[in-house]
Amino acid sequence: MTVLLAGLPVLAAAMLMAGAAHAQPAPAAAPWAAPQNVLQLSASGQVEVQQDLLRLVLSTSREGADAAGVQQQLREALDAALKAVKTTAEPSRMDVRTGNFNVHPRYDRNGKISGWQGSTDLALEGRDFPRITAAAARAGTLAITNVSFGLSRETRARVESEAQAQAIEHFRARAAEIAKAFGFAGYTLREVNVDGGNSPMPVVAMARATSMKAEPVPVEPGTTTVQVTVSGSVQAH
Repeated sequence: MTVLLAGLPVLAAAMLMAGAAHAQPAPAAAPWAAPQNVLQLSASGQVEVQQDLLRLVLSTSREGADAAGVQQQLREALDAALKAVKTTAEPSRMDVRTGNFNVHPRYDRNGKISGWQGSTDLALEGRDFPRITAAAARAGTLAITNVSFGLSRETRARVESEAQAQAIEHFRARAAEIAKAFGFAGYTLREVNVDGGNSPMPVVAMARATSMKAEPVPVEPGTTTVQVTVSGSVQAH
């Protein structure tokens, strides 16, 4: 018994040392280092080009005592205009598309339906301006209510590629210039975003017409500026 009791303090001390070893915290991870010498910048490229797309919207409106009668009048006017313009339709040179067709009630002071009115639209769009204006003049049941210009798909794709090449070149030149100004020998690209801006189609708005004849209108396109912006960050070194 004396031998056993004498060994107890040694055993207890060993157990305490083992527990203390397990209780020690693990080494702390190295702190995250923020990126150094990172430059944020942007550059753009612009190309001005002649507009080569024309869009004419032809419209008409009708009124009547009942919805069915107004709808029938609109359908007849639209069918007649379609027959007149589709004879010279040709993909990309002149595309023909039907648009808005609606009939809705009119209300009197007492909130009761006093009649019906409606309207319908037809759009002519393409690169052949004389063909489009001549077709619009033949659509006697509809009148021109809107004229707008823009760029065809082919022209826009070509011009956007040119503007993008300019923007990238300007971005690279500016990155090298700024890095050098801060005393660095060069840079490495970290991330980049390319934003191809869409140039809106200039619109010549015209009053909604109720005339039974669409008069031809002279059209003269202008120019459109297509812009592409390149932005991102570089690592100077």
